[in-house]
Amino acid sequence: MARAHVEEPAHVRLSDGSLARVVPSRFAGGYELEVDGTPQSHVDLDDPTHLHFEYIARMGAVIDRLRMPGQPLTAVHLGGGALTLPRYIAHTRPGSRQQVIELEQPLIDLVRDRLPLPRTAQVRVRIGDARAVAQKLPPGLQGAADLVVSDVFAGAQTPAHLTTVEYFRVLAELLASDGVLLTNVADGAGLAFARREVATIRSVLPETIVLAEVQTLKGRRFGNLVIAASASPLPVEWLPRLMAAGPHPAKVAQGAEIDEFVRGAAVVTDATAIASPKPSASLFER
Repeated sequence: MARAHVEEPAHVRLSDGSLARVVPSRFAGGYELEVDGTPQSHVDLDDPTHLHFEYIARMGAVIDRLRMPGQPLTAVHLGGGALTLPRYIAHTRPGSRQQVIELEQPLIDLVRDRLPLPRTAQVRVRIGDARAVAQKLPPGLQGAADLVVSDVFAGAQTPAHLTTVEYFRVLAELLASDGVLLTNVADGAGLAFARREVATIRSVLPETIVLAEVQTLKGRRFGNLVIAASASPLPVEWLPRLMAAGPHPAKVAQGAEIDEFVRGAAVVTDATAIASPKPSASLFER
């Protein structure tokens, strides 16, 4: 497979003035997409199954459980980044049909130029606001998606309008009856934002589990939590396999643990929404 040629960081300015760069990864091989110094994505062009970021690896572990191994999926990704998960799905499940919604055309142009997708990948990119475009996807996608991934960040924060019950109802309409929504949530001490997000998603898709690093799930450190949710029961045999898949130390919260996790947390609406908390700048220091 061809390697990207990135002698010096390629960059573009996004609509909000932030700087997006593709830089060599210092510790994992491959390349990273950064926006104003915040790592957004990691890509290994030689090995699309190399999912370096922990939360992406947890998403990959859930995706591996969907349908039969190697079976093509219909997937919708809200938030493009460097197209890490679309690459993963195209490689592990050839023939998958995938839609990506990304706000920034310059970012997609940068990624396509420096980190090109394989020619065999059936990935269509639609430019625009994630929620607005999701509401206008073709009728053939409504109720047809095996997987919907919501991983949208403006810099280091998820925009408020992409955290609400109204937003997640739009995404739920895309899912097949047993399709799965994967949502990336970043939060810190106390997990007030994450608890509201889990409560909000569970009010729309009642079968919900949360995957995270142990200390993150306990609210002791800032980090990413992956929420997996469906209208249909998630197979119980997933849980030990998700734990074993890591990254370690892994934790999968379900059932009564989710009840306790969301106790007292209000469902987020368009009228009450706020952006996700901003991490400390030192979190991403190299």
